[in-house]
Amino acid sequence: MTPPGLRERKKLETHRTIALAALRLIDERGLDQVTVDDIAAEAGVSARTFFNYFAVKEDAVLLAYADHAERAEQTIARFLAQPEGIDAFPAFIATVREELADIERDRDEWLTRLRIIHGDPSLLIRATTLNSGSRDPMIAAIARRSGTDAEQDLFPSLLLAVAGGVLNTSLSRWAAGNGAQPLLEIFDEAAAAAAAGLPDPR
Repeated sequence: MTPPGLRERKKLETHRTIALAALRLIDERGLDQVTVDDIAAEAGVSARTFFNYFAVKEDAVLLAYADHAERAEQTIARFLAQPEGIDAFPAFIATVREELADIERDRDEWLTRLRIIHGDPSLLIRATTLNSGSRDPMIAAIARRSGTDAEQDLFPSLLLAVAGGVLNTSLSRWAAGNGAQPLLEIFDEAAAAAAAGLPDPR
């Protein structure tokens, strides 16, 4: 992948600066007590610049990176590049595991983000809306890897729903414990339970 040029790096850095400023303020005061002007001032940019990167203040919490669309495409590419002979579910889990390792490296930032999101139902709804654009391409990729039909077969959509449940449950448990248990450890346990068909614990 070609490294980003100076202008693109500046764009990525500005996005990150605004996103981190939003996290700090909203964590301190609460979402309803923070305005776009507050976030812009904290980030050292104008409100106009803020709106060049985010449609609403909620997005500054949810969209951690300016290249989130490209990252979604890269996730699909990594999923399709998993070794042949591995079923779609473990291939998907292996792909997501790489991303969770990145999240755990920015542990404090993501624990703050998850705490804010889980504390505000409107953010959960907005997160679902923002993620909806990547759903169909991922279902198509699962269908391609598994040799199924994305429109006719249940499998691709079902796999994504199950894997998404594993991911969301892991992130919720990690955040609820304030990161005391490693995220990858939780994720591996949840993925193993799902792969085993969720038998009753003994």
